[in-house]
Amino acid sequence: MANYTAADIKTLRESTGAGMMDVKKALDEAEGDLAKATEILRVKGLKGVTKREGRSASNGLVRAHVEGGNGTLVEVNCETDFVAKNPKFGELADRMLAQAVAVEAADAEAFLASELDGKTVKEVLDEANAGLGEKIEVRRVARVTGDKVVSYLHKTNPDLPAQIGVVVAFSGDDEQTARDIAMHVAAFSPTVLSREEIDAETVENERRIAEQTAREEGKPEQALPKIVEGRVNGFFKENVLLDQPFAKDAKKSVGAIAEAAGITVTGFARFKVGV
Repeated sequence: MANYTAADIKTLRESTGAGMMDVKKALDEAEGDLAKATEILRVKGLKGVTKREGRSASNGLVRAHVEGGNGTLVEVNCETDFVAKNPKFGELADRMLAQAVAVEAADAEAFLASELDGKTVKEVLDEANAGLGEKIEVRRVARVTGDKVVSYLHKTNPDLPAQIGVVVAFSGDDEQTARDIAMHVAAFSPTVLSREEIDAETVENERRIAEQTAREEGKPEQALPKIVEGRVNGFFKENVLLDQPFAKDAKKSVGAIAEAAGITVTGFARFKVGV
């Protein structure tokens, strides 16, 4: 029988994140040598990385960091909610966020290629993949800059880490209203800040669809311009942050709330895990 104790099992599980049976098998094979058992688990895990590449990593968490006029969001994904709440996964996510902040990453591709402790971030993630036994990836990274930035993280399940993250850049002094707007973004998921960010072709297509739908509904010809305009405005309210009815006062738009508070929203980013 291999010479190892329950404390050795606990130590190896905590250091590698591997399952109980895998740890016991590795210790048996290594005859109780912790360093050798760690290497066995690492090799076994890395062999499984390729097999896991095609699997879906739709669970995970979002981390946010704000410092001065810079805000960073990172979405780190895994396969199951069991791993999502694993402390080792949380530590990895913190490490990924710190790296994204350090290299001022604005997209996942450049972030994954950046160097961390002598390896690329992609290689670090592959090693985590091996240790945790699931596909682990950083799906998205965003960086928002402005005069000031606030962040908001939301838990969709109280037993799991935050799965929705928002950063909002603004100018002005009313930080509380900016935070309220960040909460609004989390709840209503706008896709752009202002109408100007939606290209003319998309707007024209919405206008054509609205007119065709109204005609098929048998609406009177003289009423079509007003109906079409109303439906296009509805499209804007669904997608444009400044046009959306504010979460805390639906009678006013987010733009009107910001103006009344003396702030100007200049940018935002929103991640929801798996979406």
